[in-house]
Amino acid sequence: MKRFIGFIKKEFYHIFRDKRSLFILFGMPIAQILLFGFAITNEINNVDIAILDHSKDVTTKEIIHKISASNYFSIHQFLEKESDIESVFKKGKVKAVLNFEKDFSKNLIKNNHSTIQVITDATDPNTANTISNYVNAILQSYLKEQNNNSTMAYQITPQTHMVYNPELKSVYMFVPGVMTIILMLVSAMMTSISITREKELGTMEILLVSPLKPFQVIIGKVFPYIFLSIINAVIIIVLSIFIFKMPVQGSLFLLGVESVIFIITSLALGILISTISATQQTAMMISLMGLMLPVILLSGFIFPVSSMPVPLQVISNIIPAKWFIIIIKGIMLKGVGLQFIWKETLILLGMTVFFIGLSIKKYKIRLE
Repeated sequence: MKRFIGFIKKEFYHIFRDKRSLFILFGMPIAQILLFGFAITNEINNVDIAILDHSKDVTTKEIIHKISASNYFSIHQFLEKESDIESVFKKGKVKAVLNFEKDFSKNLIKNNHSTIQVITDATDPNTANTISNYVNAILQSYLKEQNNNSTMAYQITPQTHMVYNPELKSVYMFVPGVMTIILMLVSAMMTSISITREKELGTMEILLVSPLKPFQVIIGKVFPYIFLSIINAVIIIVLSIFIFKMPVQGSLFLLGVESVIFIITSLALGILISTISATQQTAMMISLMGLMLPVILLSGFIFPVSSMPVPLQVISNIIPAKWFIIIIKGIMLKGVGLQFIWKETLILLGMTVFFIGLSIKKYKIRLE
């Protein structure tokens, strides 16, 4: 019995001395419960909206103030004309536009009825529906206050208009996200495992003493995954067009170029993971836990980033998938060109350079 107890103590010592085991046992559950608790929500907070006020009277100012005072919306911009609506949506920041009709207050007093057009970006249909419902609730609250102080029953009718996805098809949201996850996992995880396998088996030293230079060895290991990832991207796009009837409003060439940029970014991240992983198992754990969960939760794939706590919004900026999802939704659903997504493209390119630079700095080969 003493030997058995001694064996158990030894196992505890091994676990407590292994920082990676402790991190998996305690760090991962804490990180996951915090991520799931704060990131997964059906509510919206601080969603950026724009205002187009044709009337600019006392009533519209009161409604705008009431909407701005809520925690649900943040007024990002005031528009001057209706032609600005499409442009502001294509930039991707604004999720809804409230369009007040001309003579809003006059119509409300004279006819007891006015209209507000609620235009939402339905590339994320769940968020678009929630925005519409929240705006309607705020308007009903305002009307209740006004009707309590008046003998006349005023009525404000919100006319909801969903752009880019009027039928609110969920596939329009899931296809870009699934494409991002697949490309990230195939590129980053498989690359990191492939390079780590050579280190683990001891064959990396053999490759390094061959006539090939170290960077040629890495490129040779990475190139097949570039090819395979491009094939995956083509298959996903073809399936989304012909099976799910998802439109591609923008340039297919631009979509292809941006996909290749994201693939290269993911490959660079995979190379970085391989520099800090001693075994294939470690590389797989880092890739799955460190990449898949953030891609699903913090990239804006399913849950709006603006509704998350500020620290998670900041963290989301370092996740390449967030920027690629913005790019792919813009090209496929909004038909935008490079002039609207150049910032996101530069961010991905900058991340690629950073990952490669850090990998070169951290990569140490020891011949033993």
